[in-house]
Amino acid sequence: MQGIFRFFDLKKDINYKNEILSGLTVALALVPEAIAFALIAGLSPLTGLYAAFSVGLITSIFGGRPGMISGATGAVAVVIVALAKSHGVEYIFGAVVLAGIIQILAGVFKLGKFIRLVPHPVMFGFVNGLAIVIFLAQLDQFKIMDPEGILQWMTGAQLYLMLGLVLLTMLIIWGLPKLTKAIPASLTAILVISAIVIGFGINTKTVGDIASINGGFPPFHIPAIPFTLETLSIILPYAFVIAGVGLIESLLTLNLIDEITETRGNGNQECIAQGAANFITGLFSGMGGCAMIGQSLINISSGARARLSGIVASVMLLMFIMFGAPLIEQLPMAALTGLMIMVAIGTFEWTSLRSFGQMPTHDVIVMVLVSLITVFLHNLALAVLVGVIISALAFSWENAKRIRARKRIDENGVKHYEIYGPLFFGSVTAFNDKFDVQNDPQEIIIDFYESRVADMSGIEALNKITQRYKAVGKTVQLKHLSARCRKILNKADKIVDVNVIEGGKEKDPRLSFELG
Repeated sequence: MQGIFRFFDLKKDINYKNEILSGLTVALALVPEAIAFALIAGLSPLTGLYAAFSVGLITSIFGGRPGMISGATGAVAVVIVALAKSHGVEYIFGAVVLAGIIQILAGVFKLGKFIRLVPHPVMFGFVNGLAIVIFLAQLDQFKIMDPEGILQWMTGAQLYLMLGLVLLTMLIIWGLPKLTKAIPASLTAILVISAIVIGFGINTKTVGDIASINGGFPPFHIPAIPFTLETLSIILPYAFVIAGVGLIESLLTLNLIDEITETRGNGNQECIAQGAANFITGLFSGMGGCAMIGQSLINISSGARARLSGIVASVMLLMFIMFGAPLIEQLPMAALTGLMIMVAIGTFEWTSLRSFGQMPTHDVIVMVLVSLITVFLHNLALAVLVGVIISALAFSWENAKRIRARKRIDENGVKHYEIYGPLFFGSVTAFNDKFDVQNDPQEIIIDFYESRVADMSGIEALNKITQRYKAVGKTVQLKHLSARCRKILNKADKIVDVNVIEGGKEKDPRLSFELG
């Protein structure tokens, strides 16, 4: 518990001013995003705001990555759209509660470690795709509703005013850190633009034009759904997708923050915290959520490194909902739009573009493909899964070409095949091509001291090659083969040696045996 509540430890080197101001900045930026994601899912704006509060607060206290911000996200919103239309909001709450249980189990069984299997090109593609999605989402702020209820692009003075305020916001965020880092540039930009708009009575789009955020404390509410197997069959598929998308985005964001801060978070702890947060938010009228890469980068770039900033952001968001709605609804969307565009620019891995000519071709393909799936399908889980599969296939193909066989005939006329490289499904064909069954002498030794048999395809290849030699009346010895392979083949006639000893030291505990 001492590690969890380290922000109360005055001996720790924590900048409380940065933590509090960063939290306030994040809270302001959370409002339009939470509303927008709730509307995407066809839900009440308060559903998104309640999720941003509860998910953000719980993960900030108990999560595995101090400084990371969680809340209602577009990734989760896209998943639940169909369920909201077909069965209504109560089934959403039920699916979110079930997703939380699945995420908790993932943390308990330490499945968070599998995020290590995500290659760096997939990370690049994920980050670049999200940056583009964040940028494209801001373009909607340059549209207004016409009398027929259709969104149309702004024109004339209204467009120029919006562009001017957005560019001024971006200029402040870019330029202020070069002058002083005493206060967060993002918060300063929001306050300056808001003061200009409110002080001069400028007519421009505000938070209140999107939706009202006025509400109370999130009400406790058990989902009003039948507790039957039929209901479970409806919400379970959505729950698994919500849990998967949430964990993938959260763990990838955790890795990104780790790289930026040069520290290491705890993936399994984050899984449990995300699960607990979704379980509780489903019982308090929230739409569910996960880590938010944009808000996390705002927080980190503002100097926050501890849990306090996330707690401040969540509590301030609740204060806005309960007491500050009239004031927050006056904030110009231009300020928040400029902030999110700067987040998109900062999120994009520009160095990945310069490495196109230096990276292997398959890595470039993976990076671009993951970005495209993220941008056009908004399905982060699918994007990461496709990237990992393609990377794994490329890795298998490269390793399949690395199997080698050194051939020699000793003074006794025995031919030795010394195998190098892994024997698995991808290298079976190349392995079989190494042998000359018809022209080889009567005795053959296949030595696996520098090789490993990785799967059943490799074992079956061994079985077939020995059967081929046996069919022409020749004897095969398999040396330094693992005990597991020997047991599976289960055709040993004689154990040649159990341990290979060289220089008084056990060199390799693997077994050899003779076939034929």
